[in-house]
Amino acid sequence: MPPDGMPPEGPAGLRHARWWQRRAIRAAALVTLLALSGLVILALVREQTGTEGFLVGLGLATLPVPLLVAAFRWLQRVQPGPWRNLLFAFAWGACAAALIAIVANSFATRWIATATADPTSADTLGATVIAPIVEESAKAAAVLLVFLFRRREFTGIVDGVVIAGVTATGFAFTENILYLGSAFGTDQLNGDTGLASVTAATFFVRVVMSPFAHPLFTVLTGIGFGIAALSADRQNWRRVLLPLGGLLLAMGLHALWNGSASFGDYGFFAVYAAFMLPAFGLLTWLVIWIRQRGLRIVRAELPAYVLAGWLSAPEPYALGTMRARTLARDYASYAQGKAAARTVAQYETYATSLALLRHRGRKGRAGADFVVRERELLNALWERREAARPALAYAARVTAPVLVPMPPQYGYQQPYGYPQPYGYQQPYPQHQHQHQPPYGYPHAQPALPYPAPYPAYNPYRG
Repeated sequence: MPPDGMPPEGPAGLRHARWWQRRAIRAAALVTLLALSGLVILALVREQTGTEGFLVGLGLATLPVPLLVAAFRWLQRVQPGPWRNLLFAFAWGACAAALIAIVANSFATRWIATATADPTSADTLGATVIAPIVEESAKAAAVLLVFLFRRREFTGIVDGVVIAGVTATGFAFTENILYLGSAFGTDQLNGDTGLASVTAATFFVRVVMSPFAHPLFTVLTGIGFGIAALSADRQNWRRVLLPLGGLLLAMGLHALWNGSASFGDYGFFAVYAAFMLPAFGLLTWLVIWIRQRGLRIVRAELPAYVLAGWLSAPEPYALGTMRARTLARDYASYAQGKAAARTVAQYETYATSLALLRHRGRKGRAGADFVVRERELLNALWERREAARPALAYAARVTAPVLVPMPPQYGYQQPYGYPQPYGYQQPYPQHQHQHQPPYGYPHAQPALPYPAPYPAYNPYRG
């Protein structure tokens, strides 16, 4: 099993892949690339800011990073992705994307200035046209890599938003070091200090007023990839056009933001009030709504697994509310220790993945590995049931405001939050089989009157 506890990602035959296809080789190559990019970009920034300016810029640029990363991680609480994806995204933004941007922007601006003999116009064109194209493309590369090589961990819009936002946070971190360090160097030459200094003004604009600017732009690209992840395998055109459309929107908003300074004395504040704040509020609402929708899907899809004996009766309700999920982890930590709390957290993540996978299957959007993936998730849940079930049952009893029965289509009225033997097994009616393939698979077994991929048989029950 992989180090992060995720189920295996493919058949055993993949272990015999050629040396350049091995995960360890690819991971080492990626780490080496990011490390070299980081060393080069730090050297370039230090060359432009000086050692003292670099240290001041580094200290000030670090301040918004924990808050932004925590905010994106909070959005992913329903189905947390592995930290390795976030570390890669931040490192790519801070190192590789920043290096690409600083080299490409400088080259393009110098080329335009030489070709037009007008440095002022070259700077304006570079900021409003070249920089948005280069920077958003460089940041989008991280989202594309996770989308392609960590496909099972990239399941929807929230994952796209989080990966894109963390990538942009890393990019803004490096960029802020450059701008704040350069501002400090200017203040050293001019002797300015305090609130009237260029450093204070730069800090206010970039860190206080608009720490979300770069994440906001790149999140549009992430939404495009997230919608593409929800598309069926046969809808290849959506998987290309949607990420491309999100990238173009990100470039457009970025260009509008960079060009606001040329709109007059109050152009920056007008763009900030008319576009940036509303866009930030709208996207925040959208992502929170999607997160709540994920919880509703959990409550709607998991009762089928209660009937099949894989889950206990209180679990769909407890796993479908954030308060109960948190309470279950706290209960496990208090009763059995931190290791049990981590096990419960893993159980909640696997259960959420299972519900979303089943939902995509019912919509005809599941991949060809649907059955294999479902069985892996069920096995992962079964291995952790001893620690998770008592905690979730306790959380359901405490948080359920009233007796909440099972949805009537599942034919079982045991209320959540009330004790039931974990060995309970509700058989499916054998006379109601319908000979039609479930989930749009042409050669699947006959469907049951309610959506369930297996008969009520649990091979692990002795």
